[in-house]
Amino acid sequence: MPIISTAGLARTFTGRSGPVEAVRGIDLTVRPGEILGLLGPNGAGKTTTLRMLTTLLAPTGGAATVAGHDLVKDPAAVRRRIGYVAQSGGLDPQETVRSELVLQGRLYGLDRTRANARAEELAVDLDLTELLDRPTPALSGGQRRRLDLAMGLTHRPEILFLDEPTTGLDPGSRADLWTLVRRLRDEHGTTVVLTTHYLDEADALADRIVVVDRGTVVAEGSPAALKAAHGAATLQDAFLAITGRGPAPVDTTPVAV
Repeated sequence: MPIISTAGLARTFTGRSGPVEAVRGIDLTVRPGEILGLLGPNGAGKTTTLRMLTTLLAPTGGAATVAGHDLVKDPAAVRRRIGYVAQSGGLDPQETVRSELVLQGRLYGLDRTRANARAEELAVDLDLTELLDRPTPALSGGQRRRLDLAMGLTHRPEILFLDEPTTGLDPGSRADLWTLVRRLRDEHGTTVVLTTHYLDEADALADRIVVVDRGTVVAEGSPAALKAAHGAATLQDAFLAITGRGPAPVDTTPVAV
């Protein structure tokens, strides 16, 4: 049974000039323990889809179940089973790494003793032990993303949603985060759904890729299958073939010197 299933999931916004169909009908299934990459050009509807699946935005059409619970009828049950790490994170500049983790545990109903124990456990798992008493503004970009991830894992969710988790990170920090995501799947059976603009990241991490364009699914399959289907040597070439959006034209106008 899929751990996530959607049928015609849609979201229309009302703007000054009329309705805007951000997501026009997403049909999606995700298997337990799978890393699913959600790809698409800017404005394709990726983040809106994630915000609906995490109950942060109500759908205006279609239906979905997440971890066996109806997205609209039982959003509280969905929230108990998922973790979400947004693009920008949400760290308090007045807090330390430890206090952020303990507060997150308390928000999920842990008493102070258990919240402190869980903070220590997460710090070990995500290589934050030496940073526990450091103020969050003193963290590097990679350290902040590891803390964001730790906070999303406080309640041991079955499903983790990551919205562009490595944007702005250096290559070493990106590689470290990839290793952490694989460990979640391999050691804990966590299902991971991530959006990314880095096609090498999707190729390296995702068991399966869903390409979204103009609010609908236009292709899906493993990275190898998508490349094979379009005779492409790289996932970037396959992506460009799928979406029909090639590289910017080269200006060949002679330049006066």
